[in-house]
Amino acid sequence: MDTLSVTADHSTLLELRSIREAVDHRLGEWLPEDPTGRDQIGNAMRDSVLPAGKRVRPLLLILAARGLGSSSPSVIDLGCAVEMVHASSLIIDDMPCMDNAEQRRGKPTIHRGYGEDVAVLAAIALLSKAFGLISSLPDVSPALRAQLVGELSDAVGMQGLVRGQYKDLREGTGERSAQEIATTNELKTGVLFGATLSMAALVAGATETQRRALAVFAQELGQAFQLLDDLRDGAADTGKDPLKDKGKSTLVALLGPDAARKQLVRHIAQADANLATVYGPNQTVSRFMHQLFDQALENG
Repeated sequence: MDTLSVTADHSTLLELRSIREAVDHRLGEWLPEDPTGRDQIGNAMRDSVLPAGKRVRPLLLILAARGLGSSSPSVIDLGCAVEMVHASSLIIDDMPCMDNAEQRRGKPTIHRGYGEDVAVLAAIALLSKAFGLISSLPDVSPALRAQLVGELSDAVGMQGLVRGQYKDLREGTGERSAQEIATTNELKTGVLFGATLSMAALVAGATETQRRALAVFAQELGQAFQLLDDLRDGAADTGKDPLKDKGKSTLVALLGPDAARKQLVRHIAQADANLATVYGPNQTVSRFMHQLFDQALENG
């Protein structure tokens, strides 16, 4: 397999850790703990968001915006909003009527811990919280806030996560072409990356050329991310139910693991090429991306 390695130096690792800690701290402020312990919906929201996830989407948004010259403190809150939407989608994906999962991030899924009724309400509440957060950003103009809300709304709706989940449920166990699988993967995974990078570009005042390059980067990253997820189905360290994709028409099942890994490398190369047109070679966004894939592939 071609190498994916791009060195993440000590200063990059420190920067990533600092951003992750800032996002975690801010998420804790947006989702405060109930001292009585009786607010089950709030507890479910916290348990879905605050366990130590990778924070991939917030980190990408913040790194991309700062790399374009943004110094807005709102990028942290934008990252929090995207993470809330992501967590909401995972609650729904895990439900018995969907993927019927038992574990997420090494813990019982929200519907197992709190019941299906609380899980549904927590997922809706997280979406509401995310959009409310964006619509009240203090240092962003009303017009820009509306654009940001629109980007995230499109990613969630019928041409985004909702459509992707529907197609995966209804078509995932049938015979599909590579293109049909890739289309579902784009809807399931790529559109939220697309919204993440588009919001970073908007808040940073990026040019149209830069926005187009970041959109292609997001598409390639989404395909690579889903391929990685499919390749590692069953790995012991994912924190998820093992072998949930068994019997599904994934690219790994269609092409075989070796060909799928080679395709993953091609997606990463294309992602890098588009990043380089915006930021130049070997910049922080690229180093972060490679760190994610290198570590995961080394672990199986």
